[in-house]
Amino acid sequence: MKTSTLRATALSLALGGYALSPAYAGEAADPPGAGSKQADLGAVTGLAVGAVAAGPIGAMVGTAAGALIGDRYHRQAQSRAALSAYLERSETQRAELLHNVAQLDGSLSAERAHSAELAAQLSRTDQLGLDVSFRTDDDSVAAQAMSPLLKLGALAASLPQAQVCVAGYADPRGSEAYNDELSLRRAANVAAVLTSAGVPRERILIEAHGKSAVGSTDDDLDAYALERRVTVRLQLPGSGQVAERD
Repeated sequence: MKTSTLRATALSLALGGYALSPAYAGEAADPPGAGSKQADLGAVTGLAVGAVAAGPIGAMVGTAAGALIGDRYHRQAQSRAALSAYLERSETQRAELLHNVAQLDGSLSAERAHSAELAAQLSRTDQLGLDVSFRTDDDSVAAQAMSPLLKLGALAASLPQAQVCVAGYADPRGSEAYNDELSLRRAANVAAVLTSAGVPRERILIEAHGKSAVGSTDDDLDAYALERRVTVRLQLPGSGQVAERD
């Protein structure tokens, strides 16, 4: 009798588990926290099969075992649904990351191309620069010269291999010592503007020529205006030798 009851109970468990398979397939996406439909179905199936196969005892055992089997299927379904959602989120994040990396690569490529173009322009012309004019006996940088100086400084800052030569001059009036000192102050003030634009001080070389390079004739006031200047030149390594004069 006991053997028959056990066999009948085992049969009820097997049939109950088999009956759960279609239900599990249809309810695999139950949201976490929802009622366990598989457990309920397993309990009912186990109760019915156990009652038919082994009477009241089989019904009790079949109900409990069917509920456990159904609950196990339900937990597996929830785990698979959670894993699927996690993988979907991970794939979305991965796609966003790849998109951001592609944008960054594009920005870096554009920046490299821009730097290469600037370097090519500088190498073709050998030197780039401008002249800053000064009033008589004055070392202050005029307002109209600030914008071109800042632009040139930004260009020099973007080319780490380039050096900037800043050379100050004066007209022939006054003593040689005074004009040397005046031209040095002019060059130093122009260098300060370049530094504010981002050019490292160690890449700025200063020359003070005073009135030693004057080419105008005496009492030519118009020509004197051209002598009161500071020249700014960007140079690549090897394009010329510059020095700082105290």
